[in-house]
Amino acid sequence: MYVLSDQNVQNQADQVLSGQQGRGLKRFLPFFGPALIAAVAYIDPGNFATNIEAGSRYGYALLWVVLWANLMAMLIQTLSARLGLATGKNLAEVMRERYPRPVVWFLWIQAEIVAIATDLAEFLGAALAFNLLFGMSMLEGALLTGVITYVVLYMQRYGFRMMEMLIGAMILAVSFGFLTQIVLDRPPAEPIIYGLLVPGFADGYAIFLAAGILGATVMPHVIYLHSALSQNRIKVREDKDRARIMRFYRLDVIIGMALAGLINMAMLILAASVFNGNGETSVASITESYRLLSPLMGHDAASIIFGFTLLMAGLSSSIVGTMSGQVVMQGFVHFTIPLWLRRLITMVPAIAVILMGLPEQQVLVASQVVLSFGIPFALVPLLFFTANKQLMGNLVNRPWVNWVGALVAAIIIALNLYVLVFELT
Repeated sequence: MYVLSDQNVQNQADQVLSGQQGRGLKRFLPFFGPALIAAVAYIDPGNFATNIEAGSRYGYALLWVVLWANLMAMLIQTLSARLGLATGKNLAEVMRERYPRPVVWFLWIQAEIVAIATDLAEFLGAALAFNLLFGMSMLEGALLTGVITYVVLYMQRYGFRMMEMLIGAMILAVSFGFLTQIVLDRPPAEPIIYGLLVPGFADGYAIFLAAGILGATVMPHVIYLHSALSQNRIKVREDKDRARIMRFYRLDVIIGMALAGLINMAMLILAASVFNGNGETSVASITESYRLLSPLMGHDAASIIFGFTLLMAGLSSSIVGTMSGQVVMQGFVHFTIPLWLRRLITMVPAIAVILMGLPEQQVLVASQVVLSFGIPFALVPLLFFTANKQLMGNLVNRPWVNWVGALVAAIIIALNLYVLVFELT
């Protein structure tokens, strides 16, 4: 089981549930954290690539896509947390209990492939950041990324609070980096507001990029992970306590996803203002962005800040990707391997890609295509399980949630199929 015990958090939660803890921030703190870890998946190097190209090519016109993608993410991650809290099991474990063995093995294998593809992009993003910032070779950057992420993952033995604080610090560093760049650039407010509120596509490729933004936002591995993060975090004895905890988890999701959404918007706004605003409408790669930012913004630190945010995003998302892989294996087949071995296994594809010298943009696109295959296998069962009264008890979805969830799933699957067709033809 992934979730580690933290007695201080349990004691604080018990005080809140018993009414001993008053109003204010202290009541929320014991339940804050799972969505923050899940939010890391929404700011990984794949998001960098899609948001940069969207802002460079179309200015602020696709900001509304980022907004709606994150609203969808809020719903999906809420359902994932709800499943873990209601059942005391993560999504993979519920699948294992309720599906035939051959189906379970198929779902496990595809989930492992998705986890490896996810970690590939995130691993390469961190290695690329080391390359851009410090002049390391991509291979040296990849090996250093492996060492750092293993050390951080090893900290799980000290409880989930330690991991949440480390991941939270990395997210705040990414947020601060993009906030600094926005302040330095001072983009105009009017086109930003218009781009957020007025939907539209300039051409067919804009639809493709919108699908890419959505595909890079909703990732299957974090659906499995979030249910694990909430499954036994707080020991619950009564249904009324479970309902109260879910209200706190919902707020946790809103904060975590809102932070990820603001970071994604900042990426696109920066690309729109700096690249599109200066006539650079074909910037599509992270490396090109790094090299152009300082000359176009007139600040020597601009590229360094961008590289730093990429490094923090790559490291944190790689950590979360490995955690997701552990959850998938434990949940589907009740089997675990040493953490160092899983870290080594997920490093191999990234090192192979580096040795082959493949361009980072091609690898990121290919990883998103693989991820799109995995979305229906995680999202559709999640919707069915959380709509099951017998399974969920008093946390079962309301009818309108089921309808909205079905609509969101249909949109995500349709757009990802569009990406697949577009890429493969």
